[in-house]
Amino acid sequence: MSGAVAAGAFWLKLIVTPLLIAIATLVTRRWGPGVGGWLAGFPLTSAPVSVFLAIEQGPAFAAGAAVGTLLGLAAMGFSCLVYGRAARLTGWIGSTAATLVAFVVGLAILSRISFSLAGAFVLVCATLVVAGLGLPATAPGTARVRPPAWDVPLRMIVATSVVLILTTAASRLGPTLSGLFSPIPVFLLVLSVFAQRSEGVMMGGIVGSFAFALFFLIVGFGLTRLSIGATYTLASVSAIVVNGLALSLGRALLR
Repeated sequence: MSGAVAAGAFWLKLIVTPLLIAIATLVTRRWGPGVGGWLAGFPLTSAPVSVFLAIEQGPAFAAGAAVGTLLGLAAMGFSCLVYGRAARLTGWIGSTAATLVAFVVGLAILSRISFSLAGAFVLVCATLVVAGLGLPATAPGTARVRPPAWDVPLRMIVATSVVLILTTAASRLGPTLSGLFSPIPVFLLVLSVFAQRSEGVMMGGIVGSFAFALFFLIVGFGLTRLSIGATYTLASVSAIVVNGLALSLGRALLR
């Protein structure tokens, strides 16, 4: 890749990712943490990572990474369940620690098993269904905590850092590990901490993650058959349609 293209990709990473996170944060504050969790189900960091992998490492690399991302999403679904359960027993520090441990353990297990693209997609959907059924209901009358002024900048910095680190280290990590680490649930955790309604946020994340899974199913399939632009356009439109349907059907769960 030429120096000009590399520089352009770098600046896109610095602009696109924090912009997506800022928009998601404003939506959360306008319509509540449940809808924010649903919006966080979109691949706000994983999609930019995938696009830049396709540009910098090639479509075949990004298609392979899509399988890893689906496996990482399965680990994220399990970690959402862990957070919802742990939040009933301990504070946000303990819940966050338990969630990250669950995510890493899930990644460690799944990285040792070989999955096809279709197999990884089925695993994700099954995990999300189990997590959704196992997540406890939000306790009535739970108060929200007003987020501090540094909340939005922190989310933008963390998300952008994830994209920069993964795309920079992609050639050393390989496609599977690059994909596995991209769905780390940073945004969902931050939402849960400040909303103090972790089950609603996590349920929103689980509902939204079905579209996340569809996005990477299409990416993994399309990059070997279509152009980069056509693949990500199709994946994005499909994810938006599916997540819109999920939101309309699951409003009662996202309050």
